[in-house]
Amino acid sequence: MTNLQKLCFGYFIALMIAASINYIPGLTDENGLAFGIFALDIFDDALHVASALWALVAGIVSHRAARMFLILFGLAYLGDGIFGIFTGYGFLDLGIFTNASLGTDWSLPRFLANLPHLGLGGIAAVAGLLGRDSAA
Repeated sequence: MTNLQKLCFGYFIALMIAASINYIPGLTDENGLAFGIFALDIFDDALHVASALWALVAGIVSHRAARMFLILFGLAYLGDGIFGIFTGYGFLDLGIFTNASLGTDWSLPRFLANLPHLGLGGIAAVAGLLGRDSAA
């Protein structure tokens, strides 16, 4: 098993945790914000579960599948985080299509709300783009 396949299993776990945040008592505040920063809905949960299952399958199938997952997932989530900074909404949950733009905001709350997608997407994209060989 290659390092990229192992990384896919890590993404499976991280994304399943993200999908479960709304269902763990104490992680959301009275306004429904996870950690008091961002709101997650059933569409976000479905996206996280689908992405997690994609990561799991890619990790099981092959190094090539793992690399492809990391590149495509990484670029999609990184782009979603960037859209979040500039518009207040992402495209993966169709938020930019259903909400008017809030405009660019470089504040700490906006950055923190988008940090999971920026971080997970950036790490995945770099790992996938640089992980060409199949050595463990």
